[in-house]
Amino acid sequence: MSDTEYVPPQVWTWNKASGGRFANINRPIAGPTHDKALPVGEHPLQLYSLGTPNGVKVTVMLEELLALGKTGAEYDAWLIRIGEGDQFGSGFVDVNPNSKIPALLDRSNATPVRVFESGAILLYLAEKFGAFVPTDPAARAECLSWLFWQMGSAPYLGGGFGHFYAYAPTKQEYPIDRFAMEVKRQLDVLDRRLGESEFIAGPDYTIADMAIWPWYGGLVKGWSYGEAATFLDAQSYKNVNRWADQIHARPAVQRGRMVNRVQGDPAMQLHERHNASDFETKTQDKLAPAS
Repeated sequence: MSDTEYVPPQVWTWNKASGGRFANINRPIAGPTHDKALPVGEHPLQLYSLGTPNGVKVTVMLEELLALGKTGAEYDAWLIRIGEGDQFGSGFVDVNPNSKIPALLDRSNATPVRVFESGAILLYLAEKFGAFVPTDPAARAECLSWLFWQMGSAPYLGGGFGHFYAYAPTKQEYPIDRFAMEVKRQLDVLDRRLGESEFIAGPDYTIADMAIWPWYGGLVKGWSYGEAATFLDAQSYKNVNRWADQIHARPAVQRGRMVNRVQGDPAMQLHERHNASDFETKTQDKLAPAS
């Protein structure tokens, strides 16, 4: 790291790679980089995603809907490898012009409906199937407030703390301290809320829990950003840990976390999901060639 203070130019120009581990996919322009049609399976709901926290939100929701007996929520989940630039293919950009996972295409009607941004997908599915979002106006407002809390807060956890703590080319005290402070404040917000409520939005499990758990539940359980849970003293947030374990115990959550997953235990990786039986027959430990 240079001891020379950076002086920003009057007008920024893109003249070198930036972004540490993700530099190869960062660019200051939108739109496709190559032509590539998206695959389409047999179910009305087509999900194009990856098993990151934002992707897990949606696969958990779909598995929870199926667990309720909502057969119309059957889906095909296709793997989008963002490290290889799949999100910049022309077909994906048609479904999500922002080139981020997850993206959903609902083909159940004559005209397909595209839905992008994970919070929008959760709300769309909740309203489509009449589940996991309250109908009472006050309870609904509470649920949506927490849903949008996650959408606004998690970038400080991921793009802020996670990037500078785990992915940046060099460790820098100022940004790590700045974002660690904010993440701990957010954990305190959640801990206080979960000290007065079983679930995030009240007594019932909702899309607010599904949105927040992959980010903050994963953080306190030690799944995110290396040693971040220790660094942030995540175990001290007792109510968040209680809730994180409670959500993780749900079978649909465990299945949803496997879908489009490409890291960790091969038995927990289901790269594509097209049928409920895939969890038993098509995880990576079963597909890997014999040594």
